[in-house]
Amino acid sequence: MKNIVVFSLVFSFIASSCGSSIPKFLRKKTPHEKYAEKLDDTNLEEMEQIEQWVAGEEAPHSFSYYCGLKPEEFPPAAQLTPEEMLIVCKTFRQMMFSWNLSADFPETLPPDRDYELLVNTLNEKTDIPSFGFMHFDYCSGYAPDCVFKEYCACIKYWNEDEEDASPENVDEELPF
Repeated sequence: MKNIVVFSLVFSFIASSCGSSIPKFLRKKTPHEKYAEKLDDTNLEEMEQIEQWVAGEEAPHSFSYYCGLKPEEFPPAAQLTPEEMLIVCKTFRQMMFSWNLSADFPETLPPDRDYELLVNTLNEKTDIPSFGFMHFDYCSGYAPDCVFKEYCACIKYWNEDEEDASPENVDEELPF
C-alpha cells in the first residue's frame, strides 16, 4: 500500500510539473493534434520533391555527388572489350536501381555508346526519389538531334511523319 501512495505522489508531481494535470500520453488528442500526426506520416518532403520536379526546378546535385563515383574513375570505352563494357553496364544499372534511378536506352545501342552514356549519368543533376524511379532516357522527341543517332527509337516515326508531310502526299482539299 505504501508503494501505491508513493507512486501516486510521484506520478502527480510529474504530471503537475508538465503544466497539465494529465500527462500527454494519457490525454485524448484533439482533432488538430490527430491531423498534425497524419501530416507527419505522409512524408511531405516527398511531395515537395515532386512539386519541384514538376515546376522544372533543377536538382541541386549530380548523381556523382550521391553515389560517390566520378566519371574520370572509369576507363575510356576504347580500353575495354565489348564483354567488359556489358559487365560494367549491367553492374552500373544495378547500382542505379539501388538509388531508385534507371537508364532507358535503345536495345540496339552498341556497348561502347551504352557505356559512355551510363557513365555520363554521373554528371547529370538529379534528385534521388524516396519512392518510384527517376529515368534517364536522353530523349527529347526530336530525332534529328538525338544523342542515339541512327539507334534512336523515334527516328523511324520521325521519317514516316516527314514522308507524310511531303508535298506529293498533301491533298489539295482541306477536310473542313
